[in-house]
Amino acid sequence: MSSASHVRASHVLDRVLVLEMVRVTEAAAIAASKWIGRGDNDAADAAAVEAMRAALNELPMDGTVVIGEGERDEAPMLYIGEKVGSADGDGPAIDIALDPLEGTTITAKAGPNALAVLAIAEQGCLLNAPDTYMDKIAIGPGFPEGTISLAKSVTDNVRALAAAKNVLPSDITACVLDRPRHDAIVAELRALGCGIKLIPDGDVAGVIATTDPDTGVDIYLGSGGAPEGVLAAAALRCVGGQMQGRLIFRNDDERDRAHRWGITDLDRIYSMEDMAKGDCIFAATGVTDGSLLNGVKRRKGGCTTTESIVMRASTGTVRRVTTEYHKPL
Repeated sequence: MSSASHVRASHVLDRVLVLEMVRVTEAAAIAASKWIGRGDNDAADAAAVEAMRAALNELPMDGTVVIGEGERDEAPMLYIGEKVGSADGDGPAIDIALDPLEGTTITAKAGPNALAVLAIAEQGCLLNAPDTYMDKIAIGPGFPEGTISLAKSVTDNVRALAAAKNVLPSDITACVLDRPRHDAIVAELRALGCGIKLIPDGDVAGVIATTDPDTGVDIYLGSGGAPEGVLAAAALRCVGGQMQGRLIFRNDDERDRAHRWGITDLDRIYSMEDMAKGDCIFAATGVTDGSLLNGVKRRKGGCTTTESIVMRASTGTVRRVTTEYHKPL
């Protein structure tokens, strides 16, 4: 398994400051937070998209969205292929994976773990894939390469991880999105006696949870959005871990779109490095309170507080950033 400390630092990314990425996710989170608990998924998402686009367009870069919210320019999406940045082609070429609001339903219902999320890398270093679903499996750092694989069953993966941890399979806790499509996975985990943390949404936070012993999560399993898969892979590249993804094509239209993007092997299993290679920066800001970050807080007198995390693969650094805005937002 490649270590974050062995990743070559990118001078291209040096020109787009790490903290600038936090400012982008902060803007999206603050905008989305105004819609917490108001029951309007679309309005929350649109607010986050508009704020993130505006913040990206202030940065001196030649940015291209390679993982976004869709494949065509349909407002308010930040669509795949959209150009962002203020450099007019003269700045560093940056690929961007983003989810302005991971957890639109969570935000609308005032649930936990809604995030504004962004990852950047040099051109060609992030998987450029159609907006489909993806099978995912992930564990944290410190295990032999190949401990987990999408080519193996849930049972075999749990047993392999348990052996690597020198515990029983029943001592393993899995994080799974609470969806009917995961009933078979849940049943297989229950048969092993595993603990299961079912989450309503937010699988980027779910994957990252495998890297933090305090969460109690040992493995992430199940399918979710491909954009979230690439974002999660970028985060793991910064802190260590293993992850695989396999795109899911539900109909001929999705298969045709894959071919248009140059994907010929529809059954390919992508490694973490396939999805996010080289140096990369991952940033997230909490919209609602969650296991990874606190959400946006508004206090009397107009003060707004955000909590963010920013990681970089080449340095293996993880920074937690708390920002206070003393002007009304």
